[in-house]
Amino acid sequence: MKNLKIGIQKSGRLNEDSIKLLKTCGISVKNGKDQLKVTASNFPLEIYYLRNGDLPQYLKDGVVDCAIIGDNLLVEKGENIKSNMPLGFSKCRVSLAIPNRATYNSIRDLQGKKIATSYPNTVNKFLKKNDISAEIHIINGSVEIAPNIGLADAICDIVSSGSTLFKNNLKEVEVILKSQAVLAVSPKIEAEQQQILDKLSFRIESVLKAKTSKYILMNVPNEKVEHVVQLLPGMKSPTIMPLSDEGWSSVHTVIDENDFWEVIDQLKDAGAEGILVAPIEKMIL
Repeated sequence: MKNLKIGIQKSGRLNEDSIKLLKTCGISVKNGKDQLKVTASNFPLEIYYLRNGDLPQYLKDGVVDCAIIGDNLLVEKGENIKSNMPLGFSKCRVSLAIPNRATYNSIRDLQGKKIATSYPNTVNKFLKKNDISAEIHIINGSVEIAPNIGLADAICDIVSSGSTLFKNNLKEVEVILKSQAVLAVSPKIEAEQQQILDKLSFRIESVLKAKTSKYILMNVPNEKVEHVVQLLPGMKSPTIMPLSDEGWSSVHTVIDENDFWEVIDQLKDAGAEGILVAPIEKMIL
């Protein structure tokens, strides 16, 4: 059986988060210094460390079967490449920014302006959608300096915290798209590798689901168990076990962390006591 070939960023935060995700999925990865390809020891997976900007082309050509890549890069360079699932890390946005001193009232203010960017396709699509004509200057790296040296009136670049814009006296005025890491699939993936990818996707989904879910336990008077169960927005049916103290039961369930904080007061008012919230490492549905 041929291994599944996955491409990830050679270095940087996306690389670190990708390796961490694979290891959390139980895949043993040993990185040698300056290695461009490694093979997992306990899963049919080959990892290719590649330049981030080259990943879409490698997916198109079938050099790799799948890749962990920023959604923003797929929008820019990955036409016809499908995203299998969002991964929840490396979140950012692709935004337009202008000098702090400049006035901005609406997207119409960009008419006839010069925009520096590493994302020309994304910008052109956005401008065309809004019926704006502007001159695009393609710059690879250090886009933020363009307005300060008179090369452009505005920039379009990745924004995370906004600190880089602040340091360069720029302000964010339009968010073109929001992005995060995704698992993208080559249109040339073969059936054998697709089966392995399905297994990998199952593991990833289990890990991601566990991150947003909590295991909760609580002690409830027997006469109030039915009411407490009705308040729980969790899985199909909670586990109810009698306690050594007569008249009390322990209720166990799994719920989304955000849902829990919405119902905690209701659970307490309904008679729940000793509520324990625990993290979940994996969650198999």
